[in-house]
Amino acid sequence: MGSIALDKETSAPATQNEKNPDFSKLRESATDAIDGAERQLRELNRQIHDNPELAYKEYQAVENICRFLESHDFGVQRATYGLETSFTAEVGSSGPLVIICAEYDALPNIGHACGHNLIATSSIAAFVGATRTLTKSGLSGRIRLLGTPAEEGEGGKVKLIQAGAFKEDIAAAIMAHPLARHQFEKGFSGLAGMRMIGSYKFRVEFRGKEAHAAGEPWNGVNALDAAVAAYNNISLLRQSMRPDERVHGVFEEGGTVPNIITEYTRMNWYVRSPSMKRGKALLDKVRKCCDAAALSTGCTLNYKDNPTYKDLRVNEPLSQCYVNEMAYIGEQVTLRQDECFTASTDMGKSAPCNVSYEVPSFHGGFGIPTDPDVAQHHPRFAHFAGRDSAHEEAIKVGKGMALLALRVITDPELIKDAKADFDIPPDE
Repeated sequence: MGSIALDKETSAPATQNEKNPDFSKLRESATDAIDGAERQLRELNRQIHDNPELAYKEYQAVENICRFLESHDFGVQRATYGLETSFTAEVGSSGPLVIICAEYDALPNIGHACGHNLIATSSIAAFVGATRTLTKSGLSGRIRLLGTPAEEGEGGKVKLIQAGAFKEDIAAAIMAHPLARHQFEKGFSGLAGMRMIGSYKFRVEFRGKEAHAAGEPWNGVNALDAAVAAYNNISLLRQSMRPDERVHGVFEEGGTVPNIITEYTRMNWYVRSPSMKRGKALLDKVRKCCDAAALSTGCTLNYKDNPTYKDLRVNEPLSQCYVNEMAYIGEQVTLRQDECFTASTDMGKSAPCNVSYEVPSFHGGFGIPTDPDVAQHHPRFAHFAGRDSAHEEAIKVGKGMALLALRVITDPELIKDAKADFDIPPDE
């Protein structure tokens, strides 16, 4: 994958007038607090990375995170919002509320090739830095760390929103995701306004009729034929897809033994597009491919929809503030990109609810060193996500997000601007 297309006019770090002359002290306090916890954060990062767990089964990761927080005298609530592997920790009792989201689930068979160990590390570091400073300074504000399980295809944030995790008056929700460093232009270590395409997700089940494949195949209805036909139909559809659209699927159930006509098959599909309108049109074409496969083989079919991830909304005031704060700690971060990154997240809009469409949100990207042919979700990305060099980048980002959180709770104008940007109707 090549470098991300960047907005040239906004690629240089901006300067910001100090509305709060004492913010330099807050900045020093937050970064010092993160540095003081860095050794324990590295061990926590290693524990999560070396013990990958799948969606809604991140028991060890959550326990290790909660123990880390409790060892630093934070009160922790486990199994929040009806999810066993969610948790919350909060500091402050009044004032603007900032939620820092932490992810920690892994991918089947390839572990943390998503780098969610680094998301957890950067978010927890941000929480430590911001809350220690909040307490020390006596400022008014609330900062909450929210454990968000099951991002990889299972829509954990969807369930959290449905359970009320984002129903309060929230000034901002923030997090950042690791990417391969070579995806950024030389000299830049990250991206503030990270745009992602939307994703429709569904499973399709084909049902036929079992029969002996040698003795009387004419009495069977082959569900494997239906699945293969659907796959081939969709492959033919690719020639008419736009360059920024994606369709990919796998066979989850394909039969048992060769000498029995397969009665049941199941496929799992993702349909991605930069806008939900275009995505819906592409989804309709993909489903017609499945419908045709069922019709041609005589099978019945059943669709099982999974949570839909809409495109990720960029909040420019929050992104600009993050760029400014990262510049103060010596990192050049691009404000935004021209084109959508061809991946999806439940930080975007997820039907019937969302995060970046619910509250003003920041979702940045940061680069970690990898080989030139390795990017996220590549099996070897997991190796690079566990290295010290990747941890160092996560710590820098944790500092930037801590300072962003502190900016939000100390600057009413930033809250106002972020809300105004959020209120602009999105393009469909």
